[in-house]
Amino acid sequence: MSLTAYQHTLKATESPRDVEYRLFGQVTRALLDIAPLPRTDPKVIDAIDWNRRLWSAMALDCANNDNAMPPQIRAGVISLSMFVARYSSQVMTQSMPVDPLIDINRTIMQGLAARAAAAA
Repeated sequence: MSLTAYQHTLKATESPRDVEYRLFGQVTRALLDIAPLPRTDPKVIDAIDWNRRLWSAMALDCANNDNAMPPQIRAGVISLSMFVARYSSQVMTQSMPVDPLIDINRTIMQGLAARAAAAA
């Protein structure tokens, strides 16, 4: 089976939670890879921006009234997104460590994995 066919099959069988977990894993890996690099490195800028865009999309989804998550969880995601945006700016302008962003993503991934296991 070709790689393209495999990828198509994978996407067709993944749940939204699986897709979110995979995406958080990819973004978190990018953050881990850039942690030791100077903040002026284009890879750093790209990874921080990717993470910020992921969180922005999550917040936008949670702001939608059609979102089925409980309001308290939606509010928490929006709050985390705001923190990620502010802290990402500090990472770039003040050379703050990326570790808090990595920790937040890992925590979300743990929650996604636990919810997937409970649903199975």
